[in-house]
Amino acid sequence: MKLTKLLLSATCLVLLSVPALAEEVSATAPQLTANLRRLGFEYSTTDVSHAKEYENSPVSQFNADSQSLIEGVFDFALEYNRDNMRWNNGLFMEYGKTKLEPEDEPTESTENSDKILLSSIYSHKLWKYDTYNIGPTATIEYQTEFTENNDAPRTKVLRGKAGLALFEGNIIKDLYIVGVSEYDMTYSSEKVTKTAGEIGWRIQYDLRDGVQLSTDGYYRDYFSYSKYVGTDLEYDFNANARMDVTLIDNLAFGPYISYRTGKARETSVRGSNLQVGVALTYKNMYKIK
Repeated sequence: MKLTKLLLSATCLVLLSVPALAEEVSATAPQLTANLRRLGFEYSTTDVSHAKEYENSPVSQFNADSQSLIEGVFDFALEYNRDNMRWNNGLFMEYGKTKLEPEDEPTESTENSDKILLSSIYSHKLWKYDTYNIGPTATIEYQTEFTENNDAPRTKVLRGKAGLALFEGNIIKDLYIVGVSEYDMTYSSEKVTKTAGEIGWRIQYDLRDGVQLSTDGYYRDYFSYSKYVGTDLEYDFNANARMDVTLIDNLAFGPYISYRTGKARETSVRGSNLQVGVALTYKNMYKIK
């Protein structure tokens, strides 16, 4: 993945050079906001490559069948801003499952996406550049699933991150580069400690009144493992893009595309999952303090 490593270097250069042009952040009044970023129902088609090689992988997207699906998504964050810091505590959940009913055959079903992510992110507003805050960031996450996937156990990963972030701008909501430490408890007899580097982003752009373009995602490249587990990924790339057209108030409808790819240690080919569809989405922000 030479291109993604080049992007990793470029992101690091940008984030490290911006503070030289930035000003120190002044104190602001405390704010507590409940941000329902997305409550959505999505319909899409899925194109999966090399599913057979990934049939025992705990990553649901790599061993699903190529077919249509209906998926539910919940993305919520409790955002606390005070003086020179931001502390976000979030819950992200998604689940998609498709039932197949062949004529004169038993009903079959397949799981296309399954993720629960609890996160707590602290970012210090050390500098200010234009509308953006820049500073060190630290994250702790716990990732799991609703159900087990085929013959693979349920994902259970505790993850810590630390690095530098640019955030809360008019367009770039989050852009970060961090080091990652993972404790993977997916296989009870094969607990693994891993280290990685990661870049991630969340961007929103108002094309015109009532029409918003957005994208989010990450690229994670693993450097070391405490032991060999064949299904562990060497790299993991996940990107989403959507267009939300407001129907009424906070309810929107529009197309989206989602892509995930990665390569397991036990195989020479990469797995991938591409979803293209439409989504009905509700989002709102509630100021608590």
